[in-house]
Amino acid sequence: MNERYVRQIPVIGDVGQKKLENASVFLAGCGGLGSPVAFYLAAAGLGHLRIADRDVVEETNLNRQILHQPDRIGMPKAASAKQTLEAFNPDIEVMTFASSIDEKTASRMIGDADIIVDAMDNFIARYVLNEISHALDIPLVHGGVAGLTGQATLIVPGKTACLSCIFPDAKTTIGTPILGTTAGVIGLIEAQETIKYLTNTGKTLAGKLLLWDGAVNRMDIFSVKKSHRCPICSTNYEEKT
Repeated sequence: MNERYVRQIPVIGDVGQKKLENASVFLAGCGGLGSPVAFYLAAAGLGHLRIADRDVVEETNLNRQILHQPDRIGMPKAASAKQTLEAFNPDIEVMTFASSIDEKTASRMIGDADIIVDAMDNFIARYVLNEISHALDIPLVHGGVAGLTGQATLIVPGKTACLSCIFPDAKTTIGTPILGTTAGVIGLIEAQETIKYLTNTGKTLAGKLLLWDGAVNRMDIFSVKKSHRCPICSTNYEEKT
């Protein structure tokens, strides 16, 4: 047994550890949210990680994007992430895509992933991930942050509300202020949801929306239901159109 995982195997079991080793995750974004997600998936023994991020490392990223270092400013974030993760845990296989996520590229980049993790900073790309999640029948972990607040949920196609049900007309805001620790909190929740889903450990956020308010240290969880008017996942909508 690999001593690296000896403290977590009592939690997820030997079978769960093997499932992680064999699993593939598609991570959309390796910035503020993606950094803790990737670090902790690698730490847990995930076997295969596919990362997509079109941006390069900038100095303004360094208050929260802990995958990257000051000497990598100007380097593609995906390449920087791969370098950090493979040094941290040589057992992980990291495939990178320095590309935008859109209707033309998403399926190719997601490939045979078992789950999709949304670590994006805009709803344009998130809605693309939501649609491809539904089309390919692949679960989607969503996270979002701003300032001292954040949210997270797990979307299971055919069983739970999709992202368009929960946020039917969300707007994208460029350059949202963010404290790095907020991204850390929500990114770790996303990583834990991913591990729980892949190893069938504990109760996930499927059908629930978690809201975190770091200003008052409060976390609330609400049930979310499918919308009959949702253009992505509603059977009623499909029948009427």
